[in-house]
Amino acid sequence: MKLPEHERQALIIGAGPAGLTAAFELLKRSAIKPVVLEKSPDIGGISRTVRYKGNRMDIGGHRFFSKSDRVMNWWMAVMPVEGRPEGGSATQTITYQREQREIAAGSTGPDATVEDRVMLIRKRKSRIYFLRQFFDYPITLSADTLRKLGLTRTFRIGFSYAISLVNQIKPEKTLEQFFVNRFGRELYLTFFKSYTEKVWGEPCDKVSAEWGAQRIKGLSVTRAVAHIVRKLVTRGNAAGIGQKNVETSLIEKFMYPKLGPGQLWEYVAADVQTAGGVVETGWAVQKLFTAGWRITAAEALHSGTGELRTFTADYFFSTMPVKELIRALQTDVPANVREVSEGLIYRDFITVGLLLRGLKIKEDSPRGSRLLSDNWIYIQEPDVMLGRIQIFNNWSPWLVADPANVWLGLEYFCYETDPIWQLSDADMVSLAKEEVAKIGIIDSDDVLDACVIRVPKTYPAYFGAYERFEEVKEYINQFENLFLIGRNGMHKYNNQDHSMLTAMTAVDNIVEGRTDKANIWALNTEMDYHESNEGKQS
Repeated sequence: MKLPEHERQALIIGAGPAGLTAAFELLKRSAIKPVVLEKSPDIGGISRTVRYKGNRMDIGGHRFFSKSDRVMNWWMAVMPVEGRPEGGSATQTITYQREQREIAAGSTGPDATVEDRVMLIRKRKSRIYFLRQFFDYPITLSADTLRKLGLTRTFRIGFSYAISLVNQIKPEKTLEQFFVNRFGRELYLTFFKSYTEKVWGEPCDKVSAEWGAQRIKGLSVTRAVAHIVRKLVTRGNAAGIGQKNVETSLIEKFMYPKLGPGQLWEYVAADVQTAGGVVETGWAVQKLFTAGWRITAAEALHSGTGELRTFTADYFFSTMPVKELIRALQTDVPANVREVSEGLIYRDFITVGLLLRGLKIKEDSPRGSRLLSDNWIYIQEPDVMLGRIQIFNNWSPWLVADPANVWLGLEYFCYETDPIWQLSDADMVSLAKEEVAKIGIIDSDDVLDACVIRVPKTYPAYFGAYERFEEVKEYINQFENLFLIGRNGMHKYNNQDHSMLTAMTAVDNIVEGRTDKANIWALNTEMDYHESNEGKQS
């Protein structure tokens, strides 16, 4: 018998952006009660904010920007933009003031004041560090770039780019072919190969071109140059935060929670619970029970108490890694599906937080600066393992307990089986200090304190058994009340807004009675909703 809607329940595995968005949307748009189970002790997944001695760390760096109006409005409803919304109309200002009054009257969430519940507008700046010099990212063949590259390398880059324009590689199967088609072989070798292979731990000719198609399909030398020209023509008319006609890698501004990305998700979790939902941490789902093509219950183990509990529900949302999901299914999973699932690969991630008196390297300006203006810096240097540096001061000054200090995040990409993952925290800090000093960014004597954060299964890989992932997808989609959402849930390298949209669309389907899940999977490629719908509402 069909239960009344108010008696229905949804079990959501994972309290990251996708899981919490699904819970929030269910409460807002239906009478279905969400129960969110998070394996770790923290809220927000890889979008959480890590606290260390009064300082805050953004794991991986999260720009709050989307070309989806639905996502942008959703974020601003949770955390309004500080002050009057940029370019905001009178209606928007009234809405903002009303939201501020509501915030003041209600819960402001943990570890924050009313004044803290705001989005800052930040300038985007990220550069490539190569040959112990800074190059703009995205790469443009500007006079500064050409001067730093030198005449010989510049000629080779220009010649190979010209060749790529008339000799496109078709079909485009590998990530190397993807880069060469858009930038030419010499520019690819100069600015993309080393960093990308640090991220994936594989040669670019072994990684699927699908990663490029999802992340940076719209980026090329031609488009980057066109963006610069457009900026010159429209000088004096600063772009608003929407920037809907700008390729994602070229945006100039983004929103950012005052106390880091986890602040927003902590508010969402609190709002879900206030509205009658449940969010519990420390629960690892180990088994999923089935009846035909329906999931009936989940068995979860609590890491703190050792309690084993069975949760029944009418709908199930999963953001857990696909490999773990398939292992959890208590049914006869076809051999080919298990084979593909077991062959899926994930890259892991280490961030070393370094607190410093200052930086050794100075900004490229006559007066110099104790602090570079970058949000993050891509380390293309092949003689170090370091992949990227975040300067947390530039995401939000409130991430740093003492503004006189510089707070860096040094990022390493690896596997859990790699020797670097097995290093003690002290040895990992020593390695990081040595490498960042070696390339001239800091002086080791300026380090005041450090910490190490390890994040498993951060990046679902586009190699291994991934080329056969369709077999897993087709099997899973047959479970009518199971919805895969988010980055690991779909084994897709989603941005935060992509993950949210998959959750929103899954809830749309439930509310509208849709059984086909194709529209959820169609959101996974960035271009599907960014570039093919320019000028349209998302």
